[in-house]
Amino acid sequence: MNLLAFDTSTERMSIALQSGAGDNARLWQHDGAGGALTSTHLIPEIQRLMTQAGLAFGDLAAIVFGAGPGSFTGLRTACSVAQGLAFGAAVPVLPVDTLLAVAQQAHHQLGQPARLRVMALLDARMDEMYAASYLYESGQWLRTKACSLISPENLAAEPDLVLAGNVFAVYGTRLPAQLHQRLDAWPTAQALLHLAPALLASGAAVRAEDALPTYIRDKVAQTTQERQLHALARSA
Repeated sequence: MNLLAFDTSTERMSIALQSGAGDNARLWQHDGAGGALTSTHLIPEIQRLMTQAGLAFGDLAAIVFGAGPGSFTGLRTACSVAQGLAFGAAVPVLPVDTLLAVAQQAHHQLGQPARLRVMALLDARMDEMYAASYLYESGQWLRTKACSLISPENLAAEPDLVLAGNVFAVYGTRLPAQLHQRLDAWPTAQALLHLAPALLASGAAVRAEDALPTYIRDKVAQTTQERQLHALARSA
């Protein structure tokens, strides 16, 4: 199974290309700075990996992208690139939940335990985080708490949950002082590739024109008054 995956939902850009499956699978990957560089670097890096692998886009079983939540600009960029490449090659698109990708990356970093409960957290800016909870058991993931947008102080998690994400350097001191294991983890393209086979088997792939980002928040910036209120709340 040949799969191309990429995620640009955070300040990192992660791309991975898989050729084959199982013990015969080969992997080409790129991880680097994203953000403002994404719009100019994503397509050239994808083309470079495809050339290294000796594959054409029509050889792919699907194009996988991190659909969100995350950076509005990053999500739109990833979705539009996935759509354009897939439409031209007549291959399906697989949008993947970025918080699930964080949970999968945490599972990998922890040595792939048989059972794991994770609360995935991504920085949503504006003093908020995206949060969702997942259970890994019997070789599959189950979402146990839907994605929500919360302030760090309002995080509520059961004691046996591993907290995984990119929020600890920014909000670590503001999170409740509970005895949770904390793990820095990102929605990597490699995590997307691990999730893709089961999602494809479940029928989650869509036509290129039907692929959409997942937005949880409907605004991209705070007003001056909102910023002042948040500053007052932090100083109280």
